[in-house]
Amino acid sequence: MDYNYLKALHIIFVVNWFAGLFYMPRLFIYATEANEKLEPDKSILINQFKIMQQKLWYIITWPACIITVIFGTWLLIQSGFLVQAWMHIKLLFVLLLLAYHASLHHIYKQQQQGIFKYTSMQLRIWNEVATIFLFAIVFLVVIKNELSFLTGLVSLFVLVILLMLGIKLYKLLRKNES
Repeated sequence: MDYNYLKALHIIFVVNWFAGLFYMPRLFIYATEANEKLEPDKSILINQFKIMQQKLWYIITWPACIITVIFGTWLLIQSGFLVQAWMHIKLLFVLLLLAYHASLHHIYKQQQQGIFKYTSMQLRIWNEVATIFLFAIVFLVVIKNELSFLTGLVSLFVLVILLMLGIKLYKLLRKNES
């Protein structure tokens, strides 16, 4: 298959995978908050969120993850980028992203069993982890060797601080609404 077609397909499935990684924790948050409601609202909402989680996870997120890895591996074989330092760092972030995906699967399994171990605020923070990975991976791919390691680390640190400030601001706004 032509390299550009492979790259296009890889990008399409990366976008689908991240859509699932961004939306799944939101469903966890909604289910966690529904778990605090009174009956019958609690049961109705939790059952609906379980269905939504299951469809998103097994129809979109897992298939997109698997196809992304397949096309990414195929691209890696064809491109010759494996010998470049930026690719090693990118692959480290991809491995961490796969670990993040596995952590979401663990939370998914818990919530499907009616176990809600995390608060909605903890899940909001965990939801932002995918943003950090997306930021790091895209910058590595686009900028490659032009970005110094120190500049990349500082940029990621600034992003994490901004995300945490946004979460704290959201929490403050929700508290003021109550």
